[in-house]
Amino acid sequence: MREGADASAAEVERFVREYSAKPLVRLVICGSVDDGKSTLIGRLLHESKALLDDQRAALEADSRALGTRGGDLDFALVTDGLTAEREQGITIDVAYRHFTTAARAFILADAPGHEQYTRNMVTGASTADLAVVLVDARKGVLTQTRRHTYLLSLLGVRRVVLAVNKMDLVAYSREAFQRIETDYREFCAKLDVADVTCVPIAAVHGDNVVARSAAMPWYSGQAMLACLDAAPTGADLRAQPFRLPVQRIIRPNQDFRGVAGMIAGGAVCVGDEVTVMPSARQSRVAAIFVGDRPVGGASAGQSVTLTLADELDVGRGDVLADPGAPPATADQFQATVVWMQDRPLLPGRTYLMKLGTQTAMATVAPLKYKVNVNTLEHVAARQLDLNEIGVCDLELSRPVVFEPYSVSRELGGFILIDRLTNDTVGAGLLHFALRRSQNVRWQRFDVDKRARAALKGQKPCVVWFTGLSGAGKSTIANLVEMRLHALGCHTYVLDGDNVRHGLNKDLGFTEADRVENIRRVAELSRLLVDAGLIVLVAFISPFRAERRMARELVEPGEFFEVFVDAPLQVAEARDPKGLYKKARAGELKNFTGIDSPYERPEQPELHIDTMTAAPVQAAELILERLRTAGVIPPG
Repeated sequence: MREGADASAAEVERFVREYSAKPLVRLVICGSVDDGKSTLIGRLLHESKALLDDQRAALEADSRALGTRGGDLDFALVTDGLTAEREQGITIDVAYRHFTTAARAFILADAPGHEQYTRNMVTGASTADLAVVLVDARKGVLTQTRRHTYLLSLLGVRRVVLAVNKMDLVAYSREAFQRIETDYREFCAKLDVADVTCVPIAAVHGDNVVARSAAMPWYSGQAMLACLDAAPTGADLRAQPFRLPVQRIIRPNQDFRGVAGMIAGGAVCVGDEVTVMPSARQSRVAAIFVGDRPVGGASAGQSVTLTLADELDVGRGDVLADPGAPPATADQFQATVVWMQDRPLLPGRTYLMKLGTQTAMATVAPLKYKVNVNTLEHVAARQLDLNEIGVCDLELSRPVVFEPYSVSRELGGFILIDRLTNDTVGAGLLHFALRRSQNVRWQRFDVDKRARAALKGQKPCVVWFTGLSGAGKSTIANLVEMRLHALGCHTYVLDGDNVRHGLNKDLGFTEADRVENIRRVAELSRLLVDAGLIVLVAFISPFRAERRMARELVEPGEFFEVFVDAPLQVAEARDPKGLYKKARAGELKNFTGIDSPYERPEQPELHIDTMTAAPVQAAELILERLRTAGVIPPG
């Protein structure tokens, strides 16, 4: 009994040793819907003996109950784990599996094929070394095939195996295969894809998947699995300069302060000098731990905790780097963005940007162009819709440590997050810092905002009036300014119509133009607050994101949101400018409340119900709120 246990333990130890010695390759398999990705992956796992006995038994049971192969093994069920996937016969989520060959260990990502789930495909491909792109031999190269291949190229996947599947359904036609191969290679020639291997397969029968098939004697190349074993996988991250994005600081007790993270590039040893970016302060590595085990050194891909010889201010988002080749810092970039939300990406809107372990606010400057994924043509665009890819400038709220994506995926790849919903809405790649990021600096003056405000005897702030057209924003703002003027306060009113006569006369009323309209007004408001003024802003400002952005441009306590609330039917009945009438007649498009949405404030400083409060009463309520906040003297 003891001998059997020892033999089993020895077998496990031998397997782990052999597995650890094999190079690890991250593989993504993608293609259009119904090209047969799940079937191919299931076949690969089965043939490479990666399925355990209980998984094989479950597959047999599922094939009888849910399969589409008449009781034969339905390999698609191996990875189609979601109920919705099994019912629809499509892959929705990214499914990860492990398998090994004699030469390599693979982490395999099954990426969704449906256009709606392009965001999941980006997730699966973002860490891949190698890709398999599947094409249905009956359909040929589709738009989604081109989109996935273009994304692979953008994401730095330089080696692709094109698997032309379902050859059995075209009678194993050599001509059909060659036509698809020619079409695909012509497309790839326009991209940065260094190596394309084309293999004809029939995954459902196993033809050319693991072994060469007699059904296609005209094909002289390797089976697909042999291609995966032989494909080069790119540069060794360990040969790059040392990079450690800091994920957290570990303080189990007052005597230990460790800097934890995964090494993104290069290697580090005890005693090495390191630079902390962006502060550029230097120290020496005192100790390195993998888990709780001290080691002499570590390299790319390992999660470690370092202790430094000096007490430096290091925190999440900093990057430890090789002092001889530190990464750069900047706050303005040119980037490629893949948009992943139903609502479009709008220039001027501010999103949260996560770059490695760093977080900053990112404002999208006007788009330079979007990419036609069929022709790779650069197309003029004002916005990006779901699954579209474009190039734009990004303006960040603070400098971040970065490297171009072509150099470092970790310090060059980012995601954009909606600040209101926390949904991931886009993914992107940094190309380079804009020159003005390095050349434009804040000029400091001795007379600052506080000195200007003290001279005026008031506290500067923004009073932001929002509500539907006709709600009474400008009327109330005018009354408030008259009262403030009588008190000797220094004010200025920014009104929606007035600003469109000059500063914003180039903007229309599309959603993108409305976002840019408020962005400019918010920036102007910040400058006027810096001048020491009380700024009254009367704009519909229909979107919460832009009102929040305006609030964040000034200091805490300097922004007062006033929701001038009037029901649509009441505002429309007033219609002082005749705009609702034009909108109802179809003469005025994108009118808020009619064919463009208004997002009500959730927590305004003041909620003015115009059904119960007259304009004079509303003005008094606002003045009292400003007195309470210390903006104007009491009394």
